[in-house]
Amino acid sequence: MGIPEILSLLVLAGAGWFLWDSLKARETANAAIRPACEAQQLLFLDDTVALESIWPRRDAEGRMQLRRIYGFEYSDTGNNRRKGSITLLGSTVHAIDVGLGHPPEGETLH
Repeated sequence: MGIPEILSLLVLAGAGWFLWDSLKARETANAAIRPACEAQQLLFLDDTVALESIWPRRDAEGRMQLRRIYGFEYSDTGNNRRKGSITLLGSTVHAIDVGLGHPPEGETLH
């Protein structure tokens, strides 16, 4: 087996690990959003999150981790759609933002 074949196998293994890790992170985000929405009496729409960004970042111990930001939609009345986000650092939920307290664009509070 030559160098090109070994490099191809390493690239394939790296891509497989990245895909597996990304699927686990998405499942973690989905699992964290459900109870967070229920606790605030919100409806988690479409029952899934969507990846918005992914970047390497250092955690509190200084280790490099992937920071993934997922977006999702929820409803507070059942008749609207609002956007929220969840941030994972590695496999740990770092922040959940449902944007309550900020009126959507074009809406004013009376």
